[in-house]
Amino acid sequence: MLTNCPKGPEEFEPNYDESKVSDYQLPDPFLLENGSTVKDSADWFRLRRPEIMELFRHEVYGRVPAFDFQQEFIRSDSDTSALNSKAIRNQVRIRISVDDKYLDINLLIYYPENAKTVPVFLGYNFYGNHTIHSDTGIYITDNWVRNNEEYGVTGNRANEQSRGVGQRRWPVEYIISSGYALATAYYGDVDPDYDDGFSNGIHGLVYSGNEAPESDEWGSIAAWAWGLSRMLDYLETDPLIDDQKVFVIGHSRLGKTALWAGASDERFAIVISNNSGCGGAAISRRQFGETLSRINTSFPHWFCDHFNQYNDKEENLPVDQHLLIASIAPRPIYIASATEDLWADPRGEFLAALAADTVYRFLGKAGLSVQTMPEPDQPARDGYIGYHLRSGVHDITQWDWEQYIEFVNDHFE
Repeated sequence: MLTNCPKGPEEFEPNYDESKVSDYQLPDPFLLENGSTVKDSADWFRLRRPEIMELFRHEVYGRVPAFDFQQEFIRSDSDTSALNSKAIRNQVRIRISVDDKYLDINLLIYYPENAKTVPVFLGYNFYGNHTIHSDTGIYITDNWVRNNEEYGVTGNRANEQSRGVGQRRWPVEYIISSGYALATAYYGDVDPDYDDGFSNGIHGLVYSGNEAPESDEWGSIAAWAWGLSRMLDYLETDPLIDDQKVFVIGHSRLGKTALWAGASDERFAIVISNNSGCGGAAISRRQFGETLSRINTSFPHWFCDHFNQYNDKEENLPVDQHLLIASIAPRPIYIASATEDLWADPRGEFLAALAADTVYRFLGKAGLSVQTMPEPDQPARDGYIGYHLRSGVHDITQWDWEQYIEFVNDHFE
């Protein structure tokens, strides 16, 4: 069975045996740090939710430091007859300037033909906008890209050979034919995904010389989430977009990012996490598949330094991922797993959703429509917490997208 366990120099034997999961106790969503209990929804929004968010900022993802920046939106391309006249394509540079330095987030948007104020799915891609479709009008990124022999990426630079290589994950025609726009950007535009001492991307604009984030300041996941909010800033100005219906979506590490973005920025109407696993939707205390020790060793730039103190000590965490899901309430959220993606702990993702269900119901919304983990390919979409376990490996497929669109349709008919 495939597990999506990445190879690395560290000696690590992941646990894939459910019987070896130790007993654990999750932090109570309704217990305040002072020992008192949340009594009503006003207490939740005024006291407990801010407390949870601050704990995640301080202990897990890192807070975004205060800094002044300028933001400019530059339309660089527009094609009203894209994809054989089935779509409108716009490309926009979101220029973030700090003092005399800047970076560009290159946002690619496809709209249905004749679009007038449509909802939009917003998410990052892994290798550049040009990889999501073979459309030759899409600009090729000139930023650092992870080498990939299969995609023809060498020297950490993208090229024509990688055009359209990721389109199986982005069924653009299906999305727009369903009445939705799709907006995406390469996550490396905001922060390159390697341990560079925070010298590049947005960190490179904020810190100078030998400066680096403090131990409770943002790692890459929080930086990518911040970038999603800047894209939402643009979408709020786009006359073809319904800015009350922006749905943030992400797969794998970008699923972690979508969750944190959705929690941090309440303008996102729906949050979708696909195979996000450890540090995403899965319960950390289970220590099933990827663990905090492994993720912090393999990807030391993703989280804040404070998170390292919980390596192999998950029980000491003042939060767990059910509280991240709960912090999105009462907005709809969809969490998806895959049967062969044991590295991401599918059961742990479901159990986190189930534990968050109590908060949704406390706030007057039906959460999960099931109380036991559904069988593969049997989506539970009826509540404000959607969940499915897809047959297959760590991936995002058109079938996944079909469930997300049905879920969104149910909430925004």
